[in-house]
Amino acid sequence: MIGDEDSIALVLNRLRRAHGQLSGVIGMIENGRDCKDVVTQLAAVSRALDKAGFKIVATGLRECMTGEAADNKEPMTEAELEKLFLALA
Repeated sequence: MIGDEDSIALVLNRLRRAHGQLSGVIGMIENGRDCKDVVTQLAAVSRALDKAGFKIVATGLRECMTGEAADNKEPMTEAELEKLFLALA
């Protein structure tokens, strides 16, 4: 689980936004749009995905610090959290 209902809603919203933006980029390429426009939209998709990933990591960090691990699982270790951060770098 990613976290509480608010965190999940934020992540899903960001992922849906990225999904829509990516569909737009595909359409732009299919329609022969200018390279600059395509790259600008790709950057927006990338930022939306990064924000979703960072929210997931931040939620995991909060759960680790407060001892609120989901589903009675052990909190993430420092090494696991570091690996998550580096995956987004």
